[in-house]
Amino acid sequence: MKFRIEDLKLILRRPFETAHGRVTSRTSVVLSIEDDGAEGTGEAAACDYLKQTPEFSSAALAEMEAFVLPDALELDETLKALEEHFPDNPAARCAVDVALHDLVSKKLGIPLYRYFGLSAGEARKTSFTIGIDSLEKVAEKVEEAGEYSILKVKLGSRDDMDIIRRVRDLTEQTIRVDANAAWCYEEAVSKMKVLAELGVEFVEQPLGRGDIEGHARLKADAILPIILDESVQTSRDIPLFAAGCDGINIKLTKCGGLREATRMISTARAFGLKVMLGCMIESSIGITAAAHLSGLADYLDLDGNLLIANDPFHGVISAYGEMLLPSRPGLGLIDAYEAHDFGG
Repeated sequence: MKFRIEDLKLILRRPFETAHGRVTSRTSVVLSIEDDGAEGTGEAAACDYLKQTPEFSSAALAEMEAFVLPDALELDETLKALEEHFPDNPAARCAVDVALHDLVSKKLGIPLYRYFGLSAGEARKTSFTIGIDSLEKVAEKVEEAGEYSILKVKLGSRDDMDIIRRVRDLTEQTIRVDANAAWCYEEAVSKMKVLAELGVEFVEQPLGRGDIEGHARLKADAILPIILDESVQTSRDIPLFAAGCDGINIKLTKCGGLREATRMISTARAFGLKVMLGCMIESSIGITAAAHLSGLADYLDLDGNLLIANDPFHGVISAYGEMLLPSRPGLGLIDAYEAHDFGG
């Protein structure tokens, strides 16, 4: 098997701001694995708080090629070896994991969701993210997202309550809030009480990433359901934080790919937790890979590809928040810059 590694600069349609910072573009690393005339594709999206930079992922991928077994069907063995030798490189491992799953599913002639024993099912709803901005810009974004039934509003600034009140004044859409670990316990209690009055569905990652006790206290307060993201990177983290949340947000980039994502889902269910499938700012490679597991999730937040202007692929079909899986083998990706028959 042969690796091809390329940087992919993703240009955002609008500047995007969270409690972690403001960006106008992101660079992913795209991995293609060629084997006996077939090719699988994966993506290592950038993740600042886990220090998964494009340079870091590219360097790791160049070394990982030597650890991939000749038989693509020996997925578990290859991925176990990568986890052992590259524990600090979940984004790069994700790229290999997704590319191998794409490759194997293509060799079998089936869509990836069938490889996991799932069906395409009916269209599933994803939230659409509204980043932190001025009240005027937030209002513009809400208006542009008028056809989406679920909005995910980023908070974590001094204008939090003004922003969320403005959003609620403008729409009756379902609202979810993501604080990206920006609040302290007292601030979270105060703000969540207001959010509950405004009909917010749940709050994602209200407190710091490692605040086990604070999240447990906050859950006991029973103000709003809590979904944890930054706190829960892999299945090993779930037992530590289960008492402090109602659900977890699984992202392929942070956990290392589809194999670990399925382990996280099983572990979350064992603790009675809800499951959200989330994303970074990434192309349709990563978004489509996660979407193939959508039949196992309660909530979807797979809009990273909708935030960019130069997505080089078509995969999962997203129309105003309704997501349909492609029926083509593997991930089902096609080149966005070539003419294609979009049936199926």
